[in-house]
Amino acid sequence: MSGTGLRGLRQRKSRQLGSVWRSASVLALVGLLGIGLTACQTSASGTGDGTKKEAVELPPLKDVTPLADPTAYEGPTTAVIGGPSIPPLADPPAPKLPVTVVSKDKAGDKKVEVTDTSRVLALSLSGTLGELVYAYGMSDSLVGRDISTNFDGAEKLPVITRDGHSINAEAVLALDPTLIITDGSIGPTDVVLQLRDAGIPVVTVDRAIDPESSYKTAQQVADALGVGEAAPTLIDHLKTAIADKETEVKALLPKDSSKSPRVAFLYVRGAAGIFYLFGEGSGVDSLIQSIGAVDVAEEAGWKGERPMTEEALVAMDPDVILVMTKGLESAGGVDGLIAAQPSIALTQAGKHRRIIDVDDSVLFAGGTRIPDVIDGLARAIYAPDSLKG
Repeated sequence: MSGTGLRGLRQRKSRQLGSVWRSASVLALVGLLGIGLTACQTSASGTGDGTKKEAVELPPLKDVTPLADPTAYEGPTTAVIGGPSIPPLADPPAPKLPVTVVSKDKAGDKKVEVTDTSRVLALSLSGTLGELVYAYGMSDSLVGRDISTNFDGAEKLPVITRDGHSINAEAVLALDPTLIITDGSIGPTDVVLQLRDAGIPVVTVDRAIDPESSYKTAQQVADALGVGEAAPTLIDHLKTAIADKETEVKALLPKDSSKSPRVAFLYVRGAAGIFYLFGEGSGVDSLIQSIGAVDVAEEAGWKGERPMTEEALVAMDPDVILVMTKGLESAGGVDGLIAAQPSIALTQAGKHRRIIDVDDSVLFAGGTRIPDVIDGLARAIYAPDSLKG
């Protein structure tokens, strides 16, 4: 198809997408949840308006003083997540195109041919995909981003998502991308797939929420970019960084195993609204394991993400409750959360007000952010005083 014909098709599709957008709802809870370094950390997570927070230098984990008993600490803490701390590949290969890859569409696998990676959009709720493109040394090919993508220089790219998790189709078309990579966490799905109908190759990859899924996603992103042979090197770097970070964390663990903190993740939206406990297979379970804590939901046989019951939470009796920052804000802070769910006050976490909030956009960020999330959670649980400026 000629360039003029394609532009006309995209203009017609843009009008159609506007109608689809107005009639589509925002992602449901399931869509949101998908439900993923030895030097000092630099915190510079993205903000809700797509700008970049001021960087905060944190000392290496080996230089912080851990609590003798993390189960007895009192008071809330905001975790500080830095990174991405894994640098781009030093010698990335040139893309080998055209390449045909398998898009993991919800309706079933679909073969997609990629012929041009000069103008790429890599979109995910956590920013993982954009940061993988950066890690492959191809950030210059990115023409836009979601609000969570946060590598050095990403703040210069235009943001094409609404409310953090919804694609602005008109903004996408205006950037004239030659490839869109997505993991399905940003939608509406119909809008994303109709971008493919407008002539843009759209490749859906698996969502990275833990190490194993991150390795698979890293390979899929590399394949879509035409640099599939670069994936094993990046994956090896990521595996080493995760192992090194877990080794650092072990030095912070209490010598008395009976003082190992018991942790629960509670998904919160609204003071009297949504309360979900996350268990095995949610992605949080692997993070809790990496920081040497006890996942009370998994211990109780809790699978995936399920509505919280007061009886279950009290029986689990966590020492620490993890929440997302915006979720905590929507509940009215720690006081509002405990007032809305009195059962929290009956747990050790509630009695000690031991609530740790984590930036919504990075807690479930897989890929290159996993070592940074492990680092941030470990600081908040084992050395919270080190975060007080």
